[in-house]
Amino acid sequence: MADYDITLSQALLPALLSGQDGLAKLIQDALNQVLEAQMAEHLGAERYERTEERDGRYRNGYRERQLFTRVGPIALRVPQTRDGSFSPEIFERYQRSERAFVLGLMEMYVTGTSTRKVTKITEELCGASFSKSTVSRLCAGLDESVGAFLKRELEPYYPFVVVDAMFTKSRTGGRVVSKALLIASGVRADGYREPIGFAVGDSESFATWDALFKNLKDRKLERTDFVISDNHSGLKKAVAKHFVGATWQRCQVHLLRNVSEHSPKKEREAVVAGAKLVLYAADRVEAVRRRDEFIERFSKTAPNATACLEEAFEDAIAVIALPEKYRRRLRSTNMQERLNEEIRRRERVIRIFPNDEAATRLVGALLIDVYESWQERRYLEMADYHEWRERCARDASADRKKAT
Repeated sequence: MADYDITLSQALLPALLSGQDGLAKLIQDALNQVLEAQMAEHLGAERYERTEERDGRYRNGYRERQLFTRVGPIALRVPQTRDGSFSPEIFERYQRSERAFVLGLMEMYVTGTSTRKVTKITEELCGASFSKSTVSRLCAGLDESVGAFLKRELEPYYPFVVVDAMFTKSRTGGRVVSKALLIASGVRADGYREPIGFAVGDSESFATWDALFKNLKDRKLERTDFVISDNHSGLKKAVAKHFVGATWQRCQVHLLRNVSEHSPKKEREAVVAGAKLVLYAADRVEAVRRRDEFIERFSKTAPNATACLEEAFEDAIAVIALPEKYRRRLRSTNMQERLNEEIRRRERVIRIFPNDEAATRLVGALLIDVYESWQERRYLEMADYHEWRERCARDASADRKKAT
């Protein structure tokens, strides 16, 4: 993105120091300056300037746009061109997760389902009252873009798929109920990440994960090599059904929590440290040796923790088959957990979604923003992985020939 020089008017300084209204005016002034700069960049000329770069394009007045933000209404004067070729960048990301956040608050206010505290927050954040027709109008464009994103066609092959769920509350049939937000992200063959699936479910179960994975398949995803998740039984069953031949990596962070919970308080620190030594071993032979030492050391003082690690061992060290450079990021669902934290940060303010559609709007809009930010930086360098995979395929082929 280009850099722009913003001039701060002295007249705004007293208002800025007086509270939120001053901040809204400051942001409004800055954004209008950016719009002017973007128009000049688009035309290759400032206002009333004659240059060879114009290429026959000229200004054609302004149109007014109002954005409802957390600091209040922002009135923007959007420059126009005669040929309609100017499309400012300012609205793109705001029109998604930030607007979905504000709309979630607005819906709560309008439907009367919010508490007095949330009503107050809504008015303070948005600086205005909202009718149902206003909310519907503002939702329409956002719902269309979110829907298109969640239904887009996927790549046929994602080497790694990471899945996780989080829980929120939503109003259904006049009741407040718990809802599961199911999210899947994939690492493409080129090493870039993208959120690939999202659904709101009544629970985290085989049925809800089965529906999400079916949706991924319907959108052209054909195969993956590794699926990383926690140990939810319904999720494991759905993975086995839809991703035949894929390796399931049990999240080591979740496993360590389980081991800790099963440990006596006085042994907890030592048990978790010993479990980490097992999971972080350099190769399978070393992992087996450390596992046996762990069992011998803690089988009497922490039998439940020992049984937990022993039962999970094979699935938890699946990642050890990969070249070492890939293990750290694929041994857990931490990538997905960080995404969940971003969702939770917004969801905490809303507290209770007025309906499932509001939850889909907010999370879907955020996922679009996340997708764009993830395309700015490669998550994994994949050349060594593809070489490793080809080598494994050759070795497997050689073994089959020997067997015949």
